[in-house]
Amino acid sequence: MSTETAAAPTTSRNTRRANFASAWLGWMLDGFETYAIVLVGSLVVADLVGKGASPIYFGTILAVQLIAWAVGGLASGVLIDYFGRRKVLMASILTYAIATGLAALSPNFAIFLVLRIIAGLGMGAEWGPGSALVAETWSDRSRGRGIALLQCAFGVGFLVATGVFWLLGPTDPGTWRWLLAIGALPALVVLFVRRRVGESPMWEDADARRRAATARAAKGETLDEHERALTVFTLRRLFTEPASRSRLLKLLACSTASLVGWWAVSTWVPQYAGAAVKAAGAAPTTTTLIVLAYNVGGVLGWLAWGVLADAIGRRWALWSYFAGALVLTWVLFGFQYSSLGLLTLVVAVNGFFTLGQMGWMATYPGELFPTSLRGSAITVVFNVSRVFAAAGALLAGAIVGGLGGIATAALVIGSIYVLGLVFALIAGPETKGKPLPE
Repeated sequence: MSTETAAAPTTSRNTRRANFASAWLGWMLDGFETYAIVLVGSLVVADLVGKGASPIYFGTILAVQLIAWAVGGLASGVLIDYFGRRKVLMASILTYAIATGLAALSPNFAIFLVLRIIAGLGMGAEWGPGSALVAETWSDRSRGRGIALLQCAFGVGFLVATGVFWLLGPTDPGTWRWLLAIGALPALVVLFVRRRVGESPMWEDADARRRAATARAAKGETLDEHERALTVFTLRRLFTEPASRSRLLKLLACSTASLVGWWAVSTWVPQYAGAAVKAAGAAPTTTTLIVLAYNVGGVLGWLAWGVLADAIGRRWALWSYFAGALVLTWVLFGFQYSSLGLLTLVVAVNGFFTLGQMGWMATYPGELFPTSLRGSAITVVFNVSRVFAAAGALLAGAIVGGLGGIATAALVIGSIYVLGLVFALIAGPETKGKPLPE
């Protein structure tokens, strides 16, 4: 793996702002799509399958979307390393926007699942190019905060989805169709990206070096070690270079803990809170307010991650978030709350750690791999673990259905945060304040 570092970005301030705005909007709308299906999943199942349908149907929706997200994300990682960040960003946003809008018209559960798979492919593909664009044009000293500001857009999308869901009516059977129809709006972002967003100079330089090395190899010329590496397919290179492989596997352990913990545990928060609200005899809209508190906590957690990562370093910040997520998962699901106010507070703090920790996957992995591998590396870290998260979502649905309790499933699967505690400090060297590898 090259240990050289890249020069400061040469993009203009206006271009950097446009790049950040496009990535932020794309990721915010991605968050909207993601949480919209969490909020209306039970309504979809009730409408398209039946009111007495098993919780496994809801778990299936999450699982197929996660697998599609993983496939789309992995594909985009390779594409952005070979074809650039900007083009893939536009294609991904357009794909998930159109598929989500069409899903609102689904006449049955099978067609709905197919369209969610297509939407998942686009949603998975959006994260990589946006994250790479921002990381490669942000200053070394404040990159952690910049990436955190970008990543909190996902949580803002959760907030927007929750607010729109509340306005449409949480108990209206047709709400899910309207909420997903709104999901077609991200297509308009593509127009902005096409007009204003510039390509990453770091990628353009790496691409030029790769093309030059490939051309020399085709002529039979002798290449040095770094040039030979540039001619190797990125995914193969990730797993054959010892240093890259070691970092990748350790980061995958951490991302598995983050994503399984969130998808298999926190996605049940709306239904868990709804049961508590019903037991307390409160208005159904109280559930929406509790979910809103979770998302506010997540946004604050994302922002705090950036500050903490730039202050004490990436590794210790990550370890702290895993510790908080483990403790708060047990506090939230391990106790019965007679006070909805106290439950709301605990849900918010849980969101701070379980949702807020996601920012590390856009910050730390990108700082451990060179530009020619960055897209493939960060998307492998972010997306391979989604397959495990999909299995966790299905397992959680089975546990809830079999044992009759969300809390039991959450406590069992939420213990996976221990895996993050083990690997957070050994995943790689500290990168705080250091230039991105070239």
